[in-house]
Amino acid sequence: MAEKTLLLNGKKFHFDEIVNYSFRNSIPLNGYEAKTLEFCRNWLNGVQEFPIQTSGSTGTPKPITLTRQQLELSARRTIKILNLESGDSTLICLNTEYIAGMMMLVRGFMAEMEMNIVDPVSNPLAILPADKKIDFGSFVPLQLQTIMLDTPDRISQLSNMKGILVGGAPVNTSLLRQIQQIKTPVYHTYGMTETASHIALRLLNGNKPIEYYEVLNGLKIGLDKRGCLTVKGDVTNNELLITNDLVELLTPTRFRWIGRADNTINTGGIKVQLEKVEKAVAESLAILENASRFFVATQPDELLGEKIILVVEGEPLTPETEQELITHLRAMLKKFEVPKQILYSSSFSETASGKILRQRTMQKLGLATT
Repeated sequence: MAEKTLLLNGKKFHFDEIVNYSFRNSIPLNGYEAKTLEFCRNWLNGVQEFPIQTSGSTGTPKPITLTRQQLELSARRTIKILNLESGDSTLICLNTEYIAGMMMLVRGFMAEMEMNIVDPVSNPLAILPADKKIDFGSFVPLQLQTIMLDTPDRISQLSNMKGILVGGAPVNTSLLRQIQQIKTPVYHTYGMTETASHIALRLLNGNKPIEYYEVLNGLKIGLDKRGCLTVKGDVTNNELLITNDLVELLTPTRFRWIGRADNTINTGGIKVQLEKVEKAVAESLAILENASRFFVATQPDELLGEKIILVVEGEPLTPETEQELITHLRAMLKKFEVPKQILYSSSFSETASGKILRQRTMQKLGLATT
């Protein structure tokens, strides 16, 4: 029987070493490696409860506890959908202290896959040999975009996988177009820490890329009075989980994501969904062949009450490009939906899992936050 091992930043660890932490004195570890191996040790020793923090991308991070059963049930669904099996190779490049990375470890253990764990850097494939066979990977949009822009020779490596997950943030128009080069199915995930990772998937490429999410088998969804999604199933311990996500419910198992309820603002007496504006910005930047990260926010305004602003990461656009961007936005949006100001940040503040911290970025720019 083959000896069970995993690779963490190129260092080989045997499962029996991990169980007993017998490698501590012989192999130097950084903080991230130690945290990752601590989870692995707990999993291999049969620990039944796992404390974890929500990401904090949309509010204050909060600690919750997930059971081993919740993690296993979630993992089994992904393993089945992507036909993952013993001997497959998985790349784990998401922060393992958060649910997305933690669940990659769980899937690796449960499917008995070969686990290649690396730091959650912007281009994780660049760490691996170009001929390294990877069957399954999960990325945040920034990672996938960086791989495709900076190392286009790795697209064939992506195309040889069984399946790819991308989540944690919206997929912009530019990345969506690039994803069409990948032959293997790429799924945009919908989920949260409280549901032990994703509860629904949206196919982004192939002959029939779709705009709606398909809920995984055995989970029930609905709407509350605000029009926000509710979820109930084994991954929520059969308790009704009420989200803050406005959705359009298409069928009992399909929904289209609209945006977060707390992103509906009133400007000049008109209700505007900020995600609609962000979608238009993404499409406009794609037309201008600009892949900068951005977000849309609001600021107090004496006349409008709240005005919409656009915050772009990186070097400022030229006045001519700014004007082109506004022209495109005016063609796509109504008058009160068009950002009234464009601001720039040299770099966005992020969570440890790579999500943009909007309020902290705005504070760095001296802007008002709510």
